[in-house]
Amino acid sequence: MSLTALLSVSDKTGIVEFAQALHAMGIRLLSTGGTAKLLADKGLPVTEVAEVTQFPEMLDGRVKTLHPKVHGGLLARRDVPAHMAALKEHGIDTIDLLVVNLYPFEATVAKPGCTLADAIENIDIGGPAMVRSAAKNWADVGVVTDASQYPAVLAELQAAGRLSNKLRFEMSVAAFNRIAQYDGAISDYLSSVSFEEEKLSEEYVPTRATFPGQANSQFIKVQDLRYGENSHQQAAWYRDLAPAAGSLATGVQLQGKELSYNNIADADAAWECVKSFEAPACVIVKHANPCGVAVAGNAHDAYAKAFQTDPTSAFGGIIAFNRTVDLAAAQAVAKQFTEVLMAPDFTAEALEVFKSKVNVRLMKIALPADYNQVRNAIETKRVGSGMLLQTADNHELQLADLKVVTIKQPTQEELQDLLFAWKVAKYVKSNAIVFCKNGMTMGVGAGQMSRLDSARIASIKAEAAKLSLQHTVVASDAFFPFRDGLDVVVDAGATCVAQPGGSMRDQEVIDAANERGVAMVFTGVRHFRH
Repeated sequence: MSLTALLSVSDKTGIVEFAQALHAMGIRLLSTGGTAKLLADKGLPVTEVAEVTQFPEMLDGRVKTLHPKVHGGLLARRDVPAHMAALKEHGIDTIDLLVVNLYPFEATVAKPGCTLADAIENIDIGGPAMVRSAAKNWADVGVVTDASQYPAVLAELQAAGRLSNKLRFEMSVAAFNRIAQYDGAISDYLSSVSFEEEKLSEEYVPTRATFPGQANSQFIKVQDLRYGENSHQQAAWYRDLAPAAGSLATGVQLQGKELSYNNIADADAAWECVKSFEAPACVIVKHANPCGVAVAGNAHDAYAKAFQTDPTSAFGGIIAFNRTVDLAAAQAVAKQFTEVLMAPDFTAEALEVFKSKVNVRLMKIALPADYNQVRNAIETKRVGSGMLLQTADNHELQLADLKVVTIKQPTQEELQDLLFAWKVAKYVKSNAIVFCKNGMTMGVGAGQMSRLDSARIASIKAEAAKLSLQHTVVASDAFFPFRDGLDVVVDAGATCVAQPGGSMRDQEVIDAANERGVAMVFTGVRHFRH
């Protein structure tokens, strides 16, 4: 018995060639609307669904496939005699292959100025209904929801005249995933819209809330992981449906052991930090905190400076560059033990350096031209039986934002180092204190319950690394609640401090800075990172 395929696609990429191949194998073609016209124009014998249902398409195409002769042909189980008898009684033919992609709802609502009317009109009804029917009956029907599936379908049909159970089941799962994504996108959009009846019209562009009434985040599994944060925990890595260019999820592992849960978390911290710099930069991360950050004229020099900050913590750390790793940089990094090395690219000579270090994980992550602007828009954090959502901390401090609050004015060199220190502080766990000089971290204090302790730890680490903190600048991710933290960093050698300001004791801290003869600027924004 010959097979029947029903083709009804919004995105017509590759559909003509696919239909030609099906026809060449003797498969009967059914189709609807624009797809049917396109195939007929290409000389293919195609039967319109309206001819099968004996009911015309109506309501501007809103009703065309919602009919028993379509859904009966998709849902009937071939191994159930009563199903097949019912088809025969009502003159319904089976449909063996369904090819459907849905109205472009996601692309429509992503357009600036999308009207509510356009959004509603691009909610597909018949397509998802057919896809669900075919996917439910996967044992008898193949359902294709993306052009990327065409080659596998044709290969099996040409080789065996039928689709394997494995492929049909895989396509069924993909189909239900696609429907879930589609319905989630519709829910996200509609539950973010502020309904204003007095403004309803075909041209009405609704106001949308940043956070919808229901969050329907969709992610695709990249891989199962050996274990989670600890060996008794299970874990997997997922990515966004459409990862942003230059994000960790777009990376390609060139060599090394499988990435672990902690590798991925630390790698993301390093990658997001290094992307914030325009100049050649290197970031070394240990346990989610930058332990060394520097900018320089090239990758090698940036690494050499970053490593000096805290050689002890750099052991077994995660290293990220925002420039191609060349031979000189590779040779320098190879002298130390590192878990993961990330860069936009590696020269052939650099790759050769690491061939003998088979456990080092090399990640290549191509960066777009505007790489320092590519950020997640929304951040999430799981809490008991719930989730916190917030807009990402993508604030970029400019020189014009700085408010000098002391008698002493910062020098131009200090101002540049303050901007550098402030960028680093954003990626250090609170409470964060970061000493910097000449585009290099000189001491980092992170993750302490007391800002005073973070300041002390930063000084201790600098001393351990044999780095002088004389004439350094300091960035504090939040305000100094008392003068004691300021005294610690000034005692260590700092001559200029950046902090958000906003404490009830701001004047006390400003007076202390004036007393100590140091410059202080307020940024007006804090960078808590928990």
